[in-house]
Amino acid sequence: MNRPGLEDYFIKTGFYDLLPMALKLARTQGYDHFEMIEAICKVHDKFNQYPPTKNRSAWFRQVFDEKLKEARADILAFRAKPDPLREKAST
Repeated sequence: MNRPGLEDYFIKTGFYDLLPMALKLARTQGYDHFEMIEAICKVHDKFNQYPPTKNRSAWFRQVFDEKLKEARADILAFRAKPDPLREKAST
């Protein structure tokens, strides 16, 4: 099964033109592919609620940085949760 790549998420959300900035920002801060996908989805949600009024690039940079941190926290929390199905299988 082919899953959409990072580029596909940026195209679907309308931020493809800002992909190079996003890649640079995420790589310099040590974020991975999955965190970037989660972050761009969160940025798109915020864009739908509170779109930028002046400088779209600056808005994106600030929001993407914030959402990268949220994405990492969400992914770490998800991975830390015990999986009840695995626990039942081992007993």
